[in-house]
Amino acid sequence: MKIFSPLYRRTMEWSRHPKAPWLLGVLSFTESSFFPIPPDVMLAPMSLANPKRAWWYAFLTTATSVLGGLLGYFVGIYAFSWIEPFLRDSHYWAAYQTAVAWFGAWGFWAVFIAGFSPIPYKVFTIAAGAMSMAMAPFVLASMIGRGLRFFLVAGLMALGGEKMEGTLHKYVDRLGWATVGLVGVGILTYQ
Repeated sequence: MKIFSPLYRRTMEWSRHPKAPWLLGVLSFTESSFFPIPPDVMLAPMSLANPKRAWWYAFLTTATSVLGGLLGYFVGIYAFSWIEPFLRDSHYWAAYQTAVAWFGAWGFWAVFIAGFSPIPYKVFTIAAGAMSMAMAPFVLASMIGRGLRFFLVAGLMALGGEKMEGTLHKYVDRLGWATVGLVGVGILTYQ
């Protein structure tokens, strides 16, 4: 059953849209402070569809992500008591407590790791503000961590270019169903 190839085709069409960079910037900004979908889902196909602009897309994603991280940082400083009840009721509460523990142990490196890895960066931005982390190290760690991640994604996609796009299109349904299967096995294993 080919569910993923039409989605892939549509995603590649959207990634070539003239307003796609604006949407990428908005997604990157909001993901760093409250939105759950990572900007990689737009950055990768945009870099794949237009490899000559991949570095620009990575820069745009990094810059808007750090700005969104600053929003999260200020929310942590000025509005944590207001959002804490919502955070406690969400699935992010455990991640927030982990972020607080990491700040106590590693500070700068906690933000760097969260910026680079798939750990919810938004939780660390809020925790950094709530824990009164100095802004300069926060911004520096965010720029390095997020920059490394987004330039790596853009670079790998640009390197593959049209050949990778064709290969992905050919195997996207198999890859999609394999991913669904792995998620299913993961859910069954950890229940």
